[in-house]
Amino acid sequence: MSEPVRPAHPGAGLTPDGRRMQVVTTYTRRGSRLTTGQQAAWDRRARDWLVPDSVVDEGLFDQERWFGRVAPLVVEIGSGTGESVAAMAAARPAYDVLAFEVWRPGVAQTFLHLEQSGATNVRVVSVDAVWCLEHLFAEGQLAALWTFFPDPWHKKRHHKRRLVTPAFAALAASRLAPGADWRLATDWADYAEQAREVLDAEPALEGGPTARWDERPLTKFERRGLREGRAVTDFCYTRR
Repeated sequence: MSEPVRPAHPGAGLTPDGRRMQVVTTYTRRGSRLTTGQQAAWDRRARDWLVPDSVVDEGLFDQERWFGRVAPLVVEIGSGTGESVAAMAAARPAYDVLAFEVWRPGVAQTFLHLEQSGATNVRVVSVDAVWCLEHLFAEGQLAALWTFFPDPWHKKRHHKRRLVTPAFAALAASRLAPGADWRLATDWADYAEQAREVLDAEPALEGGPTARWDERPLTKFERRGLREGRAVTDFCYTRR
């Protein structure tokens, strides 16, 4: 008998006929078909680099179990194809990086980028990042938080699905260690405006827009946005 499908949002549950219950999330599931190269990377690396969904049932995240050590921990939400996280983790071998991405081909492509960069200090989780940040991490645990180009959810009726909200800002701030940075970037002007309003209003954070963070690689996704005429806004907010 096959195992039941686990929802990406742990609190969602399933209907009696096995369908995922509808909840408001900051992401949407996309296609899951892998290319031949992605499937090969998945077969090589998923066992060691993909944290199983069952982690949500285990209480606080056991960093030593999944990384084999305890080091300063960075979380990236929405790692996409892994271009950024592979390069940035390779430049930070003394840190552990936990990347959240629910798109299966993106996870497989991340494995390929990690292999190319030589980074071995990244693990990937394909479960709702907001839920996990609240339930799997202690206050003040994170050395940094990265959210680069979160889904802008263009339509006004979908703005409630944007990641950067007052509730999430308060949660993120609580999980950052004092003095730790939350780095963000977006190439949508109205989202940048909303993010600044929300983050400026969070009393546990201080910061604002910055020059482009030169440690963040220029990815294929960002280059496409620039070609289409969208300006990128970088932010850095620090936990007080």
